[in-house]
Amino acid sequence: MPTKITDLDILKEYISGVMGRADHHAKNINEITLALVGAIVWKKDEEPIEVMAHKGEMKNVLWVRINAVRYAFSYNHHNKSVSMHRDSTHGILVYSFSNQTPVSKIREVFEAL
Repeated sequence: MPTKITDLDILKEYISGVMGRADHHAKNINEITLALVGAIVWKKDEEPIEVMAHKGEMKNVLWVRINAVRYAFSYNHHNKSVSMHRDSTHGILVYSFSNQTPVSKIREVFEAL
């Protein structure tokens, strides 16, 4: 069941967990993740961000609505990147982000939504 991110303290807890896991297992996304969180907060609709939770722990899947469209962000183990999909984690791939992605590309992708 998803956890709603309703305040900055919950968002901080979620980001801390993602960053810790990235630093340990996925160093190729540990920098771009911070820029993505900023873009998500910048462009999100009024509805809360939601994150996957399992047994009381927040996991590495995040959903957000931007311009009334739901987007899912998750770690792609095969590509070693953060995948952004439309509607669900298996929906249309919008973009894949890694530490090699220029921050300007994040802005470009999010401005086009």
